[in-house]
Amino acid sequence: MTLEALTALARRELEQLRYPAPNWVLPREGLLDVLIVGGGMCGQTAAFALLREGVRNLRCLDKAPEGGEGPWTTFARMDILRSPKHLTGPDLGVASLTYRAWHEAKFGAAHWQSLHKIDRVEWANYLMWVRETAGVPVENGIEVKSVELKDGAVRANLGHEVIHARKVVLAMGREGSGALRWPRLATFDPSRRPDGVFHSADDIDFQTLKNRRIAILGAGASAFDNAASALEAGAAQVVMFARRPQLPQVNKSKWASFPGFLHGYASLDDARKWRFYSYIFSEQVPPPYESVLRCERHKGFSIRFGEGWKDILAGPKVVTAKGEHSFDAVIVCTGFDVNLTDRPEVAPFRDQIDVWANHVPKAEAEKFPEEARFPYLGDAFQLCGKNPGLARVHVFNWGSTMSHGALAGDIPGLETGARRLAQGIVRDLFLEDADRYWERLQVHNEDELKPTGYFVPLDKRK
Repeated sequence: MTLEALTALARRELEQLRYPAPNWVLPREGLLDVLIVGGGMCGQTAAFALLREGVRNLRCLDKAPEGGEGPWTTFARMDILRSPKHLTGPDLGVASLTYRAWHEAKFGAAHWQSLHKIDRVEWANYLMWVRETAGVPVENGIEVKSVELKDGAVRANLGHEVIHARKVVLAMGREGSGALRWPRLATFDPSRRPDGVFHSADDIDFQTLKNRRIAILGAGASAFDNAASALEAGAAQVVMFARRPQLPQVNKSKWASFPGFLHGYASLDDARKWRFYSYIFSEQVPPPYESVLRCERHKGFSIRFGEGWKDILAGPKVVTAKGEHSFDAVIVCTGFDVNLTDRPEVAPFRDQIDVWANHVPKAEAEKFPEEARFPYLGDAFQLCGKNPGLARVHVFNWGSTMSHGALAGDIPGLETGARRLAQGIVRDLFLEDADRYWERLQVHNEDELKPTGYFVPLDKRK
C-alpha cells in the first residue's frame, strides 16, 4: 500500500467512524468551547480527541512554525525515540493512523520488521501526517502570552488578539509547566551566562563545535544526545561530568507503562500517588543504551564520575572540586524544572493554583521539593484551588504527572490521557448547560411513527 492509499484509507475509516462527530455543544456568543495552547504531539492529540467527541468550536495554537512544534526538530537530539516502535497514541485507536501503518506504507513491511526503534525525524513527519490526514486544525505562528479567569470564562491574550473560551488546555510540552533548569552554582547567573555556554534546549549549531573541546553537565539521556551530536559534528573532545559515582541502571518509569497503572494511578489516594512517583523520580532514569553506544563510538568521549560542578566561569571554564577546566563550549543538560507558577501564561492567577506541597506532610515536601511544586489536578487534568474558575484550565503536559501519571508527555500513556481529558471536558461542557439541554429535551419532537398507520398528530395525542 502506498502512502497516498493509506491516507485515503484512514480518511475513509474516520468517515466510517463519523469523524469529526457532529457538534452538540450549545453555542455561547463570543466564546470558543476549547482553546488548546500548543500544537505538538499532546496538543494535536487533544484536539483530535475532542473532535471525535463532537467538540468542534475549538482552536489549537502553536507559536512555532509548521513542522517545528514540540522538541522533535528542535532540541531533541536523539537519533531514535526512546519508546519501543510498537507503541500507539496519536492515532487514538484508528489502526490506519498508527505509526506502523504509516511506516510500512512509506518504507515497506520488511523495513518495519527490521526496524529497531523509530527515527526521531520520521516521528515528526508522522505526527504531521496524522494532523493533516485527520484534519486537526493547528494554527502556527501564534503565541498565547497569558490567560486569565474573567466573567465565567478564560480570556487569552495573543498580543494582536484576545480570545475568550470556556476551557483552555495547556499542552506546551516538557517545558510547559516550568522553565529551563539551571544548576545552582557559586557565581554563575544564567541570565548573564558567558559566551560559549548553552542549555541543551538552546538552538545549538553543532557545526561550529568542530575540532573543539566540549564540556557536558549531566549524564542523562539529553546529555548523551548532545554529546553525540557534538562528536558527530567533529568535536575533538567531549567530557561529560556527573555527580554520581556511576550511571543509573534501571528505568523505573518504564515499568509504569502497563494499562493497569496508566488507567488506575489517578484513582489512588494522594499518599500512594506520592509514594509511587516520588520514588520513580528519585531513582533517576538511565540514558538509553543506544545513546551511550552512540557516544562510545568516538575516541574523544569520556565521563568524569563523582565530579559535580561548582561554577561556570568566562572562558568558558568549569570549576569542580578537582580544579578548573577550560573548554571551548559548555552544554548544560539539566532539563526542565517543574513549577507552573513560573509560566507567564498563568501569571494572572499563579498564586491561586493548588500544588502537591499542600497534600503531603511538610517533611515529604521538603525532601522532594520539585515533586511538591507539581500542580495538584482534578480528574480531567483541571487546575484546583479556592477559585472555582481554575477548573476551566486543564494542564495536559508534563506537569500533570504527579496527579495522573505520564499521560501527557510520554508516548505510552498519550491515548489514555487524551481520552480522559476529552471526556472530562465533554462532561463539564454538558453539566454547565444542563438546564438548557433539559429545555431542548422537552421541545424535542421527532415523530418516530409518522410513516406507519399508528401515527397520531401532536394536537390529538392524549
